[in-house]
Amino acid sequence: MPVNRRQFISLAAGSLASSPFISAAFVKPKIKAIAFDGFTVLDPRPIFALAESLFPEQGVALGNSWRIRQFEYSWLRTLSGNYVGFMQVTEEALVFAAKSLKLQLTASQKQQLMDSYYALRAWPDALPILKSLKAMDLHLAFLSNLPVDVLDAAVKNSGFTGLFDAHLSTDKIRAFKPDPRAYQMGVDAFHLQREEIAFAAFGGWDAAGAKWFGYPTVWINRLNVPLEELGVSADKTGNDLRVLQDFVENY
Repeated sequence: MPVNRRQFISLAAGSLASSPFISAAFVKPKIKAIAFDGFTVLDPRPIFALAESLFPEQGVALGNSWRIRQFEYSWLRTLSGNYVGFMQVTEEALVFAAKSLKLQLTASQKQQLMDSYYALRAWPDALPILKSLKAMDLHLAFLSNLPVDVLDAAVKNSGFTGLFDAHLSTDKIRAFKPDPRAYQMGVDAFHLQREEIAFAAFGGWDAAGAKWFGYPTVWINRLNVPLEELGVSADKTGNDLRVLQDFVENY
């Protein structure tokens, strides 16, 4: 039976759509794993509340200076190839911040502030969302600058036992985020393509780094800070983990 032009086009389109070589190029890969920056799940505010308690009316300034110098030291050490662990970077940044503000930081105060990292607990929304994501048969792991012992303590403090795969601490590759080697840990650990791994970022700079690397990226902007002026943005942004669950469910 002769085939008219319209029937021919329809049949040709159907053949192309059914071809595994053609359709695969147009199918968006499903999210199979999520890599979390530590502070998307863990609440750092008590650390800075302690700084204010130890240095009334100066704790906010100390916390801000400490955090900024912490980032700068981690990036400088990565760029220069002079890596040291996160806790050493954090202690050195704290000492510098106190000196810059002319604060008398005693050994006891320094130890209290450093120990506060081992007391980290979850944000209130974290546990139920993580359980929901785990129930979706997703692999979950921290991909963090925090060391393994800090993450282990946080998991215990927060009731997260059994939810996370092995921690992907940047100590393993001796380079802090946003170095691409740090994000590559997720690909290597999950044995997935980067397009199959959602990255949950706490900092805008980390969202930019993950997006540049090629991860589908969700920025958990809990502190409601402006978008970094880096010419790139996350695929989705919200101020708690519900936005991550929505992103994965509707990806």
